[in-house]
This record gives sequence, structure tokens and C-alpha cells, in this order.
Amino acid sequence: MALLTLRDIHLAYGMAPLLDGLNLSLEPGERVAVAGRNGEGKSTLLKVIAGAIQPDSGEVVRQDGLTTAWLTQELPPGVEGTVFDVVAEGLGESGQLLERFHHLSQAAASGDAEALEKMGPVQARLDAIDGWSLQNRVETTLSRLELDPEAGFAALSGGLKRRVWLARELVREPQLLLLDEPTNHLDVAAIRWLEEFLRGSGLTVVFISHDRQFMEQVATRILELNRGQVYEHPPSIEAFRTRQAERLEVEARQRAEFDRKLAQEETWIRQGIKARRTRNEGRVRALQALRRKRAERRERGGQVRMQLSPEQRSGRLVIEAEHADFGYDDTPVVRDVNLLLQRGDALGIVGPNGAGKTTLLRGLLGQVAPLSGTVKLGTQLEIAYFDQARARLDETTTVQDAVGEGRDRVTVNGETRHVLSYLGDFLFPPERARQPVSALSGGERNRLLLAKLFLRPANLLVLDEPTNDLDVETLELLEQLLIEYTGTVIVVSHDRAFLDNVATSTLVLPGDGTVEEFVGGWSDLPARVTQRLLTREADTGTPPPAEPEARVRPDSTPAEPAPPPRARKLSYKEARELKALPGRIEALETEHQSLAEALSDPEVLRDGERVRELQGRLEQVERDLAVAFERWEALESP
Repeated sequence: MALLTLRDIHLAYGMAPLLDGLNLSLEPGERVAVAGRNGEGKSTLLKVIAGAIQPDSGEVVRQDGLTTAWLTQELPPGVEGTVFDVVAEGLGESGQLLERFHHLSQAAASGDAEALEKMGPVQARLDAIDGWSLQNRVETTLSRLELDPEAGFAALSGGLKRRVWLARELVREPQLLLLDEPTNHLDVAAIRWLEEFLRGSGLTVVFISHDRQFMEQVATRILELNRGQVYEHPPSIEAFRTRQAERLEVEARQRAEFDRKLAQEETWIRQGIKARRTRNEGRVRALQALRRKRAERRERGGQVRMQLSPEQRSGRLVIEAEHADFGYDDTPVVRDVNLLLQRGDALGIVGPNGAGKTTLLRGLLGQVAPLSGTVKLGTQLEIAYFDQARARLDETTTVQDAVGEGRDRVTVNGETRHVLSYLGDFLFPPERARQPVSALSGGERNRLLLAKLFLRPANLLVLDEPTNDLDVETLELLEQLLIEYTGTVIVVSHDRAFLDNVATSTLVLPGDGTVEEFVGGWSDLPARVTQRLLTREADTGTPPPAEPEARVRPDSTPAEPAPPPRARKLSYKEARELKALPGRIEALETEHQSLAEALSDPEVLRDGERVRELQGRLEQVERDLAVAFERWEALESP
């Protein structure tokens, strides 16, 4: 028997309904992933299932006595107390009584006679409500989730805080667990722990996630929410894409046939309906029905169109660190960093929350000086920073003004466009673009930040957790954009699939202050490294040491990189040489590409003498390029 059934659910917050005749049935023990574009109503669907909001029409049928737990995207701020306190509060008034008895018993054990005296009445009240079974339930849940009951909640890492909040919901012994973006702000170890817990829990789970690997590891089926309807897919991202493409192709053919028929009928009625009014009244009514059906059609939203503004070419060297320690107040957070980042590289950074990733970024960008060792920044760097904390968005301004900054037009790839047209590329229709930023969902805020970011000509992109809240389609488009980007990328992410698809090398911060670099993404890391990352938080039961925050700017907005020392004055001849070098480098790179293409031509390969000639020239061009780059660096270096 189904735990919960939704029948013909309708719900709208405006012109277009979010849920439009939706039907859904949840069976015991299944784990359902809800996928779909940002703004399609995934979180709204969870609220309907949880009973937090009522649909405009339709029927929600729940099994008698169904208990539902719901872990929302954001935890409430200002939560105080120990882990035991927070979890016990999930039981309501009984939990508060348990919490009081717990603290009194601890005080009494320390010799507090007054606490011992106060325990009696509390114990009597617990006896009356069978509170000891509730206490056992809290302790069992804490043990199952590997949580220290006496740890202070406020001092925990983001991953452990979400685990505590999950325990708070589980202590109610729910039959149905709802999770909204549970992997946001979790490090890899916490994500892996959550995967294993959900698979072994036996609970019925409905979750929203854009982490593709998490979805495949946990889900028993995927439901795609699209224009108010749900479509079922197997628990495979590849199968999901294939079925979605097939459905959209069939839909496009059907709509094309419908539009053709409608056009024929419109032509017919314009050619003399008055002369045949009586005889063709049925056909007229059919045409009117076609018009109504066409007016009610919900078109699928367009695809995000992202492109980066052309950047000024940076020097070949972007960042070089040698035996650098970074930290605060003479206390290293990360030690002995050795890194050579060159133009075109895509560097991934991964590690537990609190391991020092932000400190490392600030040090590499010149925002904080190294405690020891050296950091050298390349020449002509233009940095664009994607802020994980969304601190660069003014909640009070409109979406249009957040991007246009008061201007009606923006410059994109050297062309001037109206800001509303540009926002349309990021799926913000005019009516949405005129709304305040505070009304946006998490995914829409990320798209807005990307829209702002990509207006800046930049040759170094720094992306801090860019995948949070982005739907799968936008995420894959961002991946493709970064792969084709000719500048340099530094990305901090816990999304293993994203790192695999984007990173050319990965810096691993296991949390003990050390840093190691490996070629490739997550899947290319040695087994010893991934095992260490996956087990660190679970083994310790406590978060890694927190990064000091004394000198971090309160608005979380990254400071501008420290300006490089003033360059020595070039002679007239050197200045002319420097001015000509970019053109020479571009010409050599073009010739290099032409030679490489010629050497892959089967016709050319049949001519041995021609092959030797081309190979000789290719080697010479490569030598000339190396000399030109070295000369450019020498002339531009301080």
C-alpha cells in the first residue's frame, strides 16, 4: 500500500501553475530523486508532500499515522546548545524535558546537590510519559549517526550541523524523509556518509539534488518535474538524459503537427467562412477548440546561453608558489604549498570543510601574504570571483539593476545589448528581471551571479562552490563553457562529477595542513587519498580545525589582489619589442595549429619527404613559441 498519493494536484503562484494536474505515488522503502530545472517547483512539491502548504485543488492521500520528517535547504540561524539538546528538541515538549533531565544529571554527577534535588520532579514527569524510551531513542539515534552528544552545535562544521539536524528529524521515527538539497555545503566525506546512511536506513526518501553522482548512488528512481508534470526515469543520469531527449523530440513532432493543422484551419476560415457558416459550424467549433488548446500550451523554457567575454591574454605564468605557508597570526593553516599554474590550466581544490581552502585561495591570489615561502602572480591578470556566500548580491535591488547597475545596456563580447535581452540568456524573463533579488530561489541566485561574472573580461576565473543549487542542464552547460575557456580556472567544489569533467589537476587538502597536487579530477586521485577524504569526518566525529576568521572581511567579499611591484622602466627598443610580441605569439600559434592539422591529413602522410619537412617546421615553431613566451615574461616581470 502506498504511503502517500497525490491525485490531480494543481498549485499556482501566478499565471503559470507550478503543479498542473500532477499525480504521484510513493511506496514504502523507495528513494525518489526529484530533478528538473530551477524554478519548476521542486521545493514546492516537497512542501505539498510534507503538508506545509495545501494545493489549490486535488487530493493528498496519506497512510494513517504517517510520520514525515523534512530537512530543508537552509538550517535556522542562531541555534545554541549541545548536540543532545538540538536532537532532543525534535521530540517537542517531551524532548525539552529530556534535555533538562540530561543537564541536571550531569550537574549532579559533578557534585551539585541542588541539581540532584531538582532531578526528582523531572524524573517523575518522565516516568509518567515513558520518557526513558524516548531518551533511549535519542541516544540510539546519536550513536547511529556517529555524533558526540556533548559537542557544542554552533562550533560544528556545516556537514556535521546538517547531520545533527537530520538526527533531530529521525528521532521522531518518521516513515517518510524529505530532503531538499541535502548535499549543499557538505564536503565529500559527509556526502559519502549520507549516501551510505540513506541506502541502509530502510526509510522512504524523497530528495532534491543536483549532485549527479549522489543521485545515482541513492535513488531507486528519478522523477523529472517539467511544466507542472512528473515523468519517471531509471536511477541513471545517462538514462534520464536519453529518455528526456526522446520525450522532447516526440513532443516537438506532435506540436509541429498540431501547429500545421491549426494553420490550415486558420487559412480556411479566412477564405470565406461567411458563405459556409451553417454547413461548417462544427468545423468552426473545432477551430475554436484548437485555438484554446494552443493558448493553454506551456512552452518549455529556453536553454541557458552562457558565454564569457573575451579576456586580455595573461602571461604564460599565472601563479607560482614555492614552499608557501598560509595562515593567520603566525599560525599556519596550510603548509608547504608548491604550485605552478599556467595559462589554460583548470585547477580543482577539494578537502573537508575547515581544511583551509579559503585561506589557500586568498594566499594564492595575493590577498594575504605567505607566512613563509614565496608566491608570484603572473602579469596582466584580470580576476573574476564567483562568491559562494552570495555576498555580492544586494537583496533590495532588482535582478535587472543587479546586473546592469542602473544602466539599460551592457557590453557582451564587444557588442552592446539591452540588459533584459542579456538576462533572457540566463532564463530571466522581463517580469522576473524586474523582481527583487530577495524573491529568487537558490538556483536563480546562482544564475544571476554567473550573469554578473560573465560580463567581466577576465583571464582567471575563481569559482567557489559554483554547483550549489544549479540544475543539471545549467551545470553541464557551465562545465562545457569552462572546458572551452581559454583562460585559467580555479574551482573549489565537492561535486565529484564536476571535478572530473573540468579539472586538469586537483589540489587535495586532507585537513591536517598538508597540500598535495594530482593530475586530473576526482576519479584520478589515488585510492589512499580518496579514502582519507571520505573517512576523515566520519572517523573523528568532529569537524576539522576551523579556519581562523579574525582577518576575513565581514562581508565575505574577496579583496582585490595585492598589486604587483612596479615594473622597471623599459627602453624604447624593449617597449617596441613587447608591443609586437602578442602578435608574433598569435601568428606562431596559428601556424602551429595548421602544421598539426596538416600532419593528421592521410594524403600528406603518404609523402614521407613532406612529412619530414612539416615535422621539422613544427619543432622550430615550438622552439620559437617557447622563446617568445620567455621573452614576454622577462619584459613584463617586475
